[in-house]
Amino acid sequence: MTLSTLEKPRFYFVGEVATELRRSEAAVRWLIHTGRIKTGKLGGRTVIAAAELDRFIEEAFNAADA
Repeated sequence: MTLSTLEKPRFYFVGEVATELRRSEAAVRWLIHTGRIKTGKLGGRTVIAAAELDRFIEEAFNAADA
């Protein structure tokens, strides 16, 4: 089973979030450390739910409009 290009993954690894946000992995880990992005553990790896990444991005746009 493979994902089509239209389907979003259920979760992202830190490196994938860094690519998506065009930031370094260290910057994403800082966002996680400060609680701006919530994470979980899957197989010992830190993962970010797709909904959480969407929330973070939406919150950033809302803050820019304020």
